Order: sequence, then C-alpha cells, then structure tokens
Amino acid sequence: MAVDGVTGTSSSSSSSSGSSAQQKATLNYDNFLQLLIAQMKNQDPTDPVDASEQMSQLASFSQVEQTIQTNTKLDTLLASSSLTQAGSYIGKYMTSADGTVKGTVASVKVYSDGIIATTTDGKSILVQAGITLADKAPTTDTSTSS
Repeated sequence: MAVDGVTGTSSSSSSSSGSSAQQKATLNYDNFLQLLIAQMKNQDPTDPVDASEQMSQLASFSQVEQTIQTNTKLDTLLASSSLTQAGSYIGKYMTSADGTVKGTVASVKVYSDGIIATTTDGKSILVQAGITLADKAPTTDTSTSS
C-alpha cells in the first residue's frame, strides 16, 4: 500500500507546475505522513512512541515546505522584476562591462540567471555590474580646440 501511495503522489506531483524542489519536499512530506500512520498502527502497546517527538518532526517538515513555497514566490517576484527592468533597456545605448561591445539595445532576453541585451547590429551584451547605460549614443566631437 505504501508503494501505491508513493507512486500516486509522484505522478500527481510531476503533473503539477511547481518547482522540482517543491515536488521533492511534497513527496517527502507525504511519505512522512504515511510512515507516521503506519508507525501508529503498528506500534507496540507496551512501549508506545513519543507523540511529542512525532509532532515536532511534523512541524519541521511543515516549516521546510513553507520555506520552499516562500522561495518559489520570491523567484517569481525576482523574475517579474527582471522583466520590468529588461524592458527599460530597449532603445538605450549600452556598453558592456569590459567596454568591448557597444550599441543601442534592440531586444532583451531574460534567462533564469541573468539578462542578455542584443544591440541593433546583432551583438550581445551581458547585463551585469559595470555596464554603462545612456539614453543615446555619445556624440563624437570632430572639431579640434586650439
């Protein structure tokens, strides 16, 4: 019976849209509950298991599950913030952190670990600390001062 419960939980978790860490935690949480019930059914009446210890373990699993859900929501919030930030780069003049790539940003692609801006001439710039961003390309002064 425990094997069917684990299989059922696993297939329902894989169909959900949550992160893999959340799915693993849910699977472990469900397994803990199944073990707790099995332990209570099969415990020795002359030497019962300490209920306060079981409740402490259940509370710990609940805290881990809540932490994972909080992290998932924070990841969603950060992704949303990245999208908002990325949209503001389009049309701006950007210079890469090392100064080798320059140009007006035509498009921006947001990845889970960063943002890459593509200039109008097709070059890519990793958006990171040290980039230079301006409203328009700097004008070059061709006149000479005497």
